Formats: sequence, C-alpha cells, structure tokens
Amino acid sequence: MRILVLGQGKTGKLVADVAHERGHGVHVLDAKENPRGAALTPPFVATFDVVIDFTTPQAVIPNLRACLATGAKVVVGTTGWYDQLRDMRSLAERKGAALLYGTNYSIGVQVMLQLAHQMAQSLKDTGYEFHIEETHHASKLDSPSGTAISIQHALEPVKAEITAHRVGDAPGLHTVEAKSSADRLVLTHESFSRRGFAEGAVRAAEWLVTKRDGSYDFSEIFTQLK
Repeated sequence: MRILVLGQGKTGKLVADVAHERGHGVHVLDAKENPRGAALTPPFVATFDVVIDFTTPQAVIPNLRACLATGAKVVVGTTGWYDQLRDMRSLAERKGAALLYGTNYSIGVQVMLQLAHQMAQSLKDTGYEFHIEETHHASKLDSPSGTAISIQHALEPVKAEITAHRVGDAPGLHTVEAKSSADRLVLTHESFSRRGFAEGAVRAAEWLVTKRDGSYDFSEIFTQLK
C-alpha cells in the first residue's frame, strides 16, 4: 500500500515509521513543500492508496479540500477543525471520496470514551459533579484538546468543565473525575508516547482502503481494525 503522510511533526514522523514497519510504501510532505495544499494535485494524489494528515488546524482544511476533490481516501489525525466537519463530509460524498476522522487514534482512549459514557449514565442525577483535566505538550496548538472535547460529549447529558495544561513534551494525559460529598471516582488515560496514536492511524488507513467511499468516525469503527 502506498501512503502519503502530510505533516512532518513528531506524530507525522512516527506515522511514517510505523507504516514502514508494517510494510507500506511511504512519502512524507512537510508544510514547506505543501503550502495551502498546493502540492496535492490530482495526478500526484492519484499515485497513493491513502492519505494520512497530521498537520495543523490551519493546514488541514486546504489539504482536505485538495485530496477529497480527487476522490482520495483520507485519514485525519489533526484536530481543531471540526467546525468544518459537515462541509468536509459533504465534499467527500459529492466526490466519491472516503474520509475517516477522529480526535484520538489510541485504542485505549476509545475504550476510555466508552467507560466515561457508562460512568455518566450510571451517576447522572445522583449528586456527583464531573470535571475533565488534560495535559499535553507545550507545542500543541488546540486547547482544550480534541480528545477532551470528545470526553465531554461522551459524558452528556452530564455537564463537565475542562481544565487544560500545556507542559514540556507531555504526549497526553486525560482524567475524568466524578466527585460527591461521600466519595470520588477517577478515570484516567495516560499516553507514554505518541506511538499509540501512530499505530491507530496506520491501522485506520489499512481499514479505509477496503471501503469504497463515505465518512467514518474512528470511534465507531476502531473495533474493526486488524
């Protein structure tokens, strides 16, 4: 399988490494080579089976517009752009493209989201107050993180405020706290490295190439990965 990786940051580089390890051909484009998606011409994109984007909230939309317009299959690991998700889904549908998106490609985080939902359903209307706390590396552009926002949605209808920290090179720590006057319940996911995100993204790309077209949320398909 030929994979085009957009973004040469720490996670993008690791995605390329994992893809190589899994036997795929990989080409990486960094921001300087692809200003506002200019390098993503139809003939160029057509030479790849799937595109994986780990860029920035500013770069991802031009990249998506260029790739989806060609009918490409695209996995997006970038967050901070979901205010335009409806438009990108519509573009994928019109062009017969395939779009897979997710706020976090760690399998452990996906399980955490399920547990958070179950916790909220069990404790709603019982006097517990919920709070979400997240810590990421200082260079992370979006705050709060997309994962923290996904947790917030998973807890609905329970309300939970988010406290975000940006510290050093922390790969990711998310905590959900449910506290009452009698006790406290804490659910935590801690990433030791970015490898879990990279492996999930590459496995998602392998899954997506078997699909014809459409839009998919990683949280809804992660149990189908091989």
